[in-house]
Amino acid sequence: MKIKASFFIVFMINKALFAQKTDTNNFKSDSLKQEQLIEIVISASRVNESLLSSPISIEQLKNKDAQLLGTPNFFDALNYLKEVQVITPSLGFKVLNTRGFANTTNVRFAQLIDGVDNQAPHIGAPIANAMGVSDLDIQKVEIVSGTASALYGMNAVNGLANFITKNPFNTEGVSFRQVTGVNHISSPDARTPHLFSESQLRVAKILSPQWAFKLNTSFIKGYDWVANDNLDLGANLNISSGLTGNNNPALDPVNGYGNESSNRRTLNLNGKNYIVARTGYSEQDVVDYHLQNMKGDLGIFYRPKNNIEISYTYRGALIDNVYQRSNRFQLSNYILQQHALQFQSNKFQFKTYLTTENTGQSYNLRSAAENIDKAFKTDNDWFKDYSTTFNNFIKNNTPIAEAHHSARLAADAGRFQPNTAAFNEKLKELSEINNWDIGAALRVKSLLSHTEGVVYLDKFFKNAIQHQLSLQAGFDYRNYIIVPDGNYFINPVESNKNLVYGKLGGFIQSSKVIWNNKLRLNFTIRTDKADFFDWKFNPRLSAVYSPSENMHLRMSYQSGYRFPSIFEGFSNINSGGVKRVGGLRVMSDGIFENSWLRSSIDAFQTAVNKSVNTEGLSQKKYSNI
Repeated sequence: MKIKASFFIVFMINKALFAQKTDTNNFKSDSLKQEQLIEIVISASRVNESLLSSPISIEQLKNKDAQLLGTPNFFDALNYLKEVQVITPSLGFKVLNTRGFANTTNVRFAQLIDGVDNQAPHIGAPIANAMGVSDLDIQKVEIVSGTASALYGMNAVNGLANFITKNPFNTEGVSFRQVTGVNHISSPDARTPHLFSESQLRVAKILSPQWAFKLNTSFIKGYDWVANDNLDLGANLNISSGLTGNNNPALDPVNGYGNESSNRRTLNLNGKNYIVARTGYSEQDVVDYHLQNMKGDLGIFYRPKNNIEISYTYRGALIDNVYQRSNRFQLSNYILQQHALQFQSNKFQFKTYLTTENTGQSYNLRSAAENIDKAFKTDNDWFKDYSTTFNNFIKNNTPIAEAHHSARLAADAGRFQPNTAAFNEKLKELSEINNWDIGAALRVKSLLSHTEGVVYLDKFFKNAIQHQLSLQAGFDYRNYIIVPDGNYFINPVESNKNLVYGKLGGFIQSSKVIWNNKLRLNFTIRTDKADFFDWKFNPRLSAVYSPSENMHLRMSYQSGYRFPSIFEGFSNINSGGVKRVGGLRVMSDGIFENSWLRSSIDAFQTAVNKSVNTEGLSQKKYSNI
């Protein structure tokens, strides 16, 4: 059994810069019950409304409630909300999901901060909370369980989380939070316990009746969990020869790299077929598990008159961490930045923001391990040496398993050894080569620009207000711009120009209260158009029946449609035994029609080897298949 233990201490200081008035009438015995019944949310319909009578399911967690759960941070506390799943690929990287399948890069779930998308552009999803909100600045989070495409479009198929921050006009002061802990306690591999530290500072000040600002900083430092799963992914490849477990010459541990399908061959040795893989390296040989995340934001707020607010927010993050998708990556000096400008009033809202991404000195762990092996000796030379040594030992009547072990030792002679100067120098060299066939670098520069607006049409018509009719319309326009690096991304149309991928969308929503305020009907229709796709429609219908103040019955229907992220649409990389090509026709035309599944190839090889090794059939029988 593997034991992962942690211990955390949380220390907070909150110093108010002004005296807050307290209404003692609010402290009644039933005040908590009253507050729960009139909870207000905005994410379900983009208007203030009661949580219980909202047209769709929505969960809410306030900062003060999260503190009572005893988790190290607010993000961890979300795991206690109904229908919310938190996927944890690493200590500094956690992924949210509600309904629908997901993976460690959940492009089907949108994560917003005050309505602003928090994703890394080329990934198409947020890197956890790496450029997110600090615990000190979170007022609450609202989570839509299930598709929210009707109002939010792209990337909101599984759900949406909207982190709502504290406004400096309402929450002024200086706050400091320190979390200190220890992990790797009683580690199964006798690893030394490591300290974990998270320091946060929030400063908010009202400068005048019209102006206010807030500043947040956060610094996280720790040592990540070690990925050391030794489950053999090729356990049955040599089963016909009785070579299993550590005797399997095609051994492919989950967290071993450089011994995948692309690093193995079928060798005919002494009349039998064996699938043999190169040795590769463990993940801990090619990664630094020390994690560090520095992030911060600065907001300037202006209120020229009642019900109008204009704000500018800058967010930035510097990330050193382990990141996981189809491969695992060492993120090093990874920089995300965002500039957001928002205008809000009771009649319309407008926001525009720009997110930039630079992957810095990050690199692919699998490619690093694979190409360190190849830098020492080419595949052709390695397998030749392996075969020669094996045959020599067999001539001396050496047992098969022992002959394979001896052949590997001979072929690996002179190999780069982990934690040596030569190994570290080669790893550094490969991490700077932006070609995964011979190197490991991840060098992506990208940006996302987004503009959207919402108009509350009912505010312009007195009759609409009198008849309890709500009517609003909105639009959004988004552009992804990628600088082709020739490895991770290419421009399939114009190779010397940036890759641009745009999307335009809009929605109309109306709601009406009838039957003496007991039945609320809501209808939303949204349409979106992305490059390479036709217009798509996402409707939402709901009815909320409230026979009493404490009882609400909801029925709803909605659909969601998701356009592919940049990576899904345009990637063009060597991804370990396969060439990963984006799914858009402009990238993959003719490829899928003439391809085989990796599992089919492995099954075919296993069947051939079984026939050759146990049934005495000639391999020539299969040469034309």
